[in-house]
Order: sequence, then C-alpha cells, then structure tokens
Amino acid sequence: MIRTHARKLLLIAALFPLLLAGCGGRSGSAPSDSAPPVSTATVAATATPIASPASTDTPDPSASPSASATPEATAGDGEASPSPVAASSAHPRTPMTQVTALRLADAKTGWAGGLGWIARTDDGGKGWQLQYEGDGEVNQLFALNGERAWATLKSGDPAQYILLHTTDGGRHWTKVGKAPNGGFLHFISDSEAYSANARTTDGGRTWTKLPAPAGIVGDAYYRDSRNGWAVTQTKGQFSFVRTSDGGRTWVQAMTRTWEGEISGVTIRSTGKSDAWIELDGGYGMTQRSYSLFHTADGGKHWTTVIAKGTAGGGPAPGFKTAEEGVPSNAGNSPGALYVVNPTVAFMSGQCQACDKSNTMGHTTNGGKTWLNGKAEFGGYGEPLVAAADAKHVWWITTDNSEPSVMYTSSDGGAHWTKAHTFDKPEAPKS
Repeated sequence: MIRTHARKLLLIAALFPLLLAGCGGRSGSAPSDSAPPVSTATVAATATPIASPASTDTPDPSASPSASATPEATAGDGEASPSPVAASSAHPRTPMTQVTALRLADAKTGWAGGLGWIARTDDGGKGWQLQYEGDGEVNQLFALNGERAWATLKSGDPAQYILLHTTDGGRHWTKVGKAPNGGFLHFISDSEAYSANARTTDGGRTWTKLPAPAGIVGDAYYRDSRNGWAVTQTKGQFSFVRTSDGGRTWVQAMTRTWEGEISGVTIRSTGKSDAWIELDGGYGMTQRSYSLFHTADGGKHWTTVIAKGTAGGGPAPGFKTAEEGVPSNAGNSPGALYVVNPTVAFMSGQCQACDKSNTMGHTTNGGKTWLNGKAEFGGYGEPLVAAADAKHVWWITTDNSEPSVMYTSSDGGAHWTKAHTFDKPEAPKS
C-alpha cells in the first residue's frame, strides 16, 4: 500500500506542471477581434548634398493608436527595411474629407487623398476603397500604372515631404524616403523621378540637385536629366528659358516686357519640345490675374492660350489691361491645370464671389482656341483635375465646410456627371 501511495504521489507531481501549462496556453489563444499587427519600420535615406535626415527619425505616419507594434525587420546592412502599411480595421474609419490630391491610372482606375487617407477607385470614381490611414496631408499623387504609384505627405517641414510607394495597386504603401521639395513630382520609371530641380535614381531614397538659372521665379521643371524649363524675371520683363544639357546652360526661349510681379509659376510638359507655362500675377478682391502659354517646337514659337486680367489682380502677365482679342478663361482666378498631350489641356477657373464658383475650359488644338464649358459647380476650396486621355476627365471641387464632390466626363468636358460625394468635413471644435 505504501509503495502504491508513493507511486500515485510521484505521478501527480509529474503531471502538475503540464496542467499549469495547459491553462496558460488556453488563455493566450483566445480569439481576438484586433487587426493584424502593422509594422512601423522605415527605411533610412542615404545622405546626399540635398538628402533629408534618415526617415527612421520620423514617426511612421501610418501608425494608429490601435495598431499593434511588431519587431523591426532589418536589412543586411543593419538598417530598417521598408515596411508596407495599409488601412487598419481596428479603429473607426478615417473620414475621406477635403480631397487634396488626385491621379488616374486609366479611365476607370485612380487614387485620391486627403488629410490622413488615400483611397482607390476601380469604377470611374463611383466607389472608393480606403487603402491608407495615417498622419499627414497628402500633397501629391503620381501613378505609372494601376499597380505602381507614389504619394507625398506634408511633414510640417516645407522642405521635406514623406514619400510613400505602392507596387500592388495600393493594398500596401511603403515609406521609401522623403521628397526634398513641394515641386511637381513625376516618375519616368520605377527608379527615376523629378521634383522641381531635384532628381532621384533610386526610387526616392536619395536626391541630387540639378542646376537652376539665375533670377528664377517659382520652380524649375525637368522632364528628364537633360531637358528642363524655367521662368526668370528681372525689372520690367520676364523670360522663359530652356536647358538641354542638364542645366549647365540656359537659353532664352521667349522674353516679354511686363512691369508686374509674377506670384506663381506652373510648368508642364508632355514631350521633349512641348511646354505649357502658367504665370500668376497680382491679387485683390479675391481675384487673381494669370496667363497660360504653350510651345510645341521647343520654344521657337509660342501661343497665348489664356490671358486673364482682372479688376482686383490687374493685367495678365505679359499683357496690358485694355488689350483685346486675347483668349480668356471663365471665372476670375486660376483653378487647376492638367495637360494631356501637346494638343489637349484642361484648366478650371474660379469665382470666389459666385454661388457656383467652379468652371472648366479646355483646348484641343494646342491652345489656338480656348473653349469655356457651360458646367458650373459649387465649392470654394482648391479644385483638382486629372485625365486619362483627351476624353476621360475627372474634376473634384472642394470646400472647407461642405463635402468634396467628384464629376466625370467621357466626352472631353462637353458634359459632366456627378460620380461621388466624399465625406463632409467635421465642424471646427469651439
């Protein structure tokens, strides 16, 4: 009996740790409703003459209060490797308010972004799928196709913009570095891109500065590593200048006498010899004067596409107030310019004193004639325009207190259809 009792005591002692382990495993395996962990690792940018500080010094804009942290994965050199980030379902959906960026991949597919969000549509703007949530306002979007796209986010520093990239249509966005300025960002391949006079050849991880001409106003525009355009101004005149050797030399392509001050410059190009240059002039009484010029032969000849002088802003850059026979856009301030090809361009106009403040005009012959459309829509914020081709155009009107609204055209702007109404902005807290 004593031996039997002793054997029972030994058996219980052996089983006791196993019983404890089984209870711990059960409590640790309880079902969870939380979203999969979101990694917050970033990739460090290599220093260059204009490189930004390592991106690992900046908090991950994709992190949300409810996102679970995971250990950082490291690359072979010990630096944190890029980590994809996507919208999380573990917290309330970020409202898609006040759209600040728009880009198309084709007539049905595109992205829009705003304060803390990026969304994608695959049905021409009727429905939107939230793909990214995080800190920062989306400044620009650019897409090479329906799978590869980039976004820049404002970081609080006007000289540094967080650069995100997706290779799977936006299902995941990865921080790849920082854009060194707020210039027009355009990629010409997966690795090579330009933002004003900055160039990257490693997908945005590092940037080098390209030369800009003396007396420049606004940003320079580089189409590739050799060809670029810029605007310069001296007392009493302004000039359009061009480089074909990477900025080592700049040649005057057009000069005009004008006593006003240029307040803004927008340059777009769809070919080596193609350039569209918008000049903004004076401002007053919610009105701004502006002009739009176009060349299709490298600057040998220029067409005045628009010259809009206003009572508040004064004469259009390069023109006199009373000059007649110059084409004009509707409204009394410039909206958004989108160039499709050397012959087709769209530009919205605004009238801050009008009930329906947004209008749209376009050209189909390189600016020889300008057609003002009949459509008029509300919204007093910055409008957005994008096009997949000469026929398929998207137009978003915005407002600080009302929802952003998207309209689409499939006939080159002749007719517009409301496609989507985004979320209404929250009222300011008192």
